[in-house]
Amino acid sequence: MASTSAAYLSLSLLLPPVSSPRHHLLTAFPYPSTRVSLRTRAVSADDFLGDFGARDPFPAEIASGFAEKVLGNVDTEHKILIPNASALSLAQQDCSPVSPLQPPMSPDDATALLKKVVGWRLLDEEGGLKLRCLWKLKDFRSGVELVNRIYKVTEATGHFPSLHLEEPNQVRAELWTSSIGGLSMNDFIVAAKIDGIRTSDLAPRKRVWA
Repeated sequence: MASTSAAYLSLSLLLPPVSSPRHHLLTAFPYPSTRVSLRTRAVSADDFLGDFGARDPFPAEIASGFAEKVLGNVDTEHKILIPNASALSLAQQDCSPVSPLQPPMSPDDATALLKKVVGWRLLDEEGGLKLRCLWKLKDFRSGVELVNRIYKVTEATGHFPSLHLEEPNQVRAELWTSSIGGLSMNDFIVAAKIDGIRTSDLAPRKRVWA
């Protein structure tokens, strides 16, 4: 361990001669100044060992293997884990190919996933489950705009809903995986992505009563 070193710094201060406390209080340095030298000692970091930062371990501590016991092995490999699909929200997931041999989603699983999407409900039609969502809009033009927005969002997924523009101001969307005759995870992923579409500017204005 490095030995303690010290250095000295000389400072010169100009102080007035004071004959008495009375003069010190009543006079504003009327006399010639007196030069006084002070020595300030600069200390090394070893003088404050343990007060600031870390220190080197003592030989006995190294021999005891305290680092591995307290801090863990220095050769420990740290890995950054990428979240799997189950840890991501439905809207963040991508659709995957569905084999025709894959069975459709069970009603219990579909009911559990239904809680993760907004405004959708389950339908049991023609022997298979479907997802359906309805939007009431302020006019027919708003309905056309919503259909266009849905198409832009779902185009990249490759899994498209069945869209119906119903006069005068309603849009109906239905999702299912026809190749398996029911619902798959892709249907809920697309439903969650559609939920993220902004529709506030297309909705009817609410009446405000004075």
